Amino acid sequence: MCGIAGFVGPADPGALKAMADALVHRGPDGEGLLPDGPDRVHLAHRRLAILDIAGGQQPMLTDDEALSIVFNGEIYNFRELRRELESCGARFRSDHSDTEVLLLGWREWGMQLFDRLNGMWALAIHDRPKRQLILARDRFGKKPLYYHQSQEIFAFASELSALRMHPATPRSWNPIAVRKYFAYGFIPAPHSLLEGVHKLPAGHMLTLNLGDSSSRIDRCWQYLPAPDADLAARPSAELAEQLLSLLDAAVARRLVADVPVGAFLSGGIDSSTIAALAIAQLGADRLKTFSISFADSDFDESPYARQLADQIGAAHRVEPCSTQDLYDALPEILRRIDEPLADASLLPTYLLCKYARREVTVALGGDGADELLAGYDPFRALAPARAYQTLVPGLLHRGIEAVISRLPVSHRYMSLDFKLKRTLRGMGQPPRLWLPLWMSPVTPRELGELLNEPVDTESLYSEAIQAWERSPEANDVDRSICFYIDLYLQDDILTKVDRASMMNSLEVRSPFLDIDLVNFLRRLPSTLKLRRGVGKWLLRQATRDLLPQQIIQRRKQGFAVPVGRWFQQGVLPLTEATHASPFWHQQLAEHRAGKADHRLYLWSQLVLDTARSHSMGH
Repeated sequence: MCGIAGFVGPADPGALKAMADALVHRGPDGEGLLPDGPDRVHLAHRRLAILDIAGGQQPMLTDDEALSIVFNGEIYNFRELRRELESCGARFRSDHSDTEVLLLGWREWGMQLFDRLNGMWALAIHDRPKRQLILARDRFGKKPLYYHQSQEIFAFASELSALRMHPATPRSWNPIAVRKYFAYGFIPAPHSLLEGVHKLPAGHMLTLNLGDSSSRIDRCWQYLPAPDADLAARPSAELAEQLLSLLDAAVARRLVADVPVGAFLSGGIDSSTIAALAIAQLGADRLKTFSISFADSDFDESPYARQLADQIGAAHRVEPCSTQDLYDALPEILRRIDEPLADASLLPTYLLCKYARREVTVALGGDGADELLAGYDPFRALAPARAYQTLVPGLLHRGIEAVISRLPVSHRYMSLDFKLKRTLRGMGQPPRLWLPLWMSPVTPRELGELLNEPVDTESLYSEAIQAWERSPEANDVDRSICFYIDLYLQDDILTKVDRASMMNSLEVRSPFLDIDLVNFLRRLPSTLKLRRGVGKWLLRQATRDLLPQQIIQRRKQGFAVPVGRWFQQGVLPLTEATHASPFWHQQLAEHRAGKADHRLYLWSQLVLDTARSHSMGH
């Protein structure tokens, strides 16, 4: 795992070095600079050595220097691709470098290279014969990639903090991105916090023509539900066995490393399955598992993690995490987060990565299972929402909403009042708006009050609407999976894990995002994912002989922290910008008085204002 940066334009060795230095946490094991390459292409790389420690230095060039690359990620099927390339006549200099496979694979296959990859990547390839610079990002957006293009410069980097080290990068904030941030709790690609700076969306490739500075963006991959009637006709036990076999192969691919490997273990079915399969392959003496515990039982999953670890014989580490630990970590996390993200589970994720990094350099996680297998609570609300809209007229809905709004506020984890109020919030709107309204920090009406200007709902949630409507023949469950993969997985979950892990120089791998497994899951009918209100149904069937029933039957529990209680108690540090907002004061007063639960807005505003204070001081 690494950090990459570079630009096309006038030479500026100081800026290139500063860009690389800003990524040292992503790559503490080495630095590589190509400060004045052909076509005015300047490349930088920071390395976290995982594979081919002796021979994987970057920027990497072919023997004839026709191609050069900087790459962040891991390619899990590099050995198979290497054999294929050797059969085509390619000659390798490295022993087992996945970076060189990408370099020679581009020469052999061009854009079709990305169809062949099983892994995660953000990369830049300078193709001298074609006079092109190629940027590409993996299918799900595991690894970040920002870029800025103007008449004077084209620059790119793994993080905004590194991109800002080039003097030509804009400094002003993007007002559309700020609106989107309050709409979702994250900034969806291709938007970024800075005006004129974009995220390359997951599954896309950008081609910059170095002759005339023109560029184009091509989509290389997109998740599409494709239920297969032949697959659906097979016995569910047979499909469960195939799912487990594909997941086992995905875990095996992600255990390949020249450094110590561990696994996160929350006590939920996703991480428990990954850990159990990894232990079976490596042996208990070679795989450590990690979790953190909370004193507040509402948020503590560690007893379930301990139970699973004892059963599979894992060398398990549980690190106690106090409220004080979270408070202490908060300023550092918000200072380094790079772009505002209103997911408070970033705090415990950061601490978990910090503890794991003491003993391992790579950790396996369960990300992607909830999105691909309909594991989140909103999936279970889809059918009731359809029935509700059919049976309940608008006037009665408003009356029910008014009654539910008077329920006493609880700051327990996913309390009943929180779920009811959230669910009713979307019921009066078309189905394409349900998911963003259920999850957003503020409603469009509230956002209009906050910004003191009108807000168009369709424009605000354009990404969610596009994801919902791109497969018109799909049912609500499959449409929701598209929403979660396009938006929540890419710009919240994977961003959170990337930032939390990279702040600690830890690589996190996600077996559930293995492309062979994904292609199997997208062909399954949604009834094998969500059945009678139970999400991840087929995974639960597949793990009956692998995990304890108590783990299999557990309801989904997020990696949450009690921010609602923190705001009620007035213990969080607030910035001057936060204090200046009348809307903030109103929301905070209602929250502290127990009249409403505004935790999502309050937290998102705190994160945004902290980001603003750091960016202004940069």
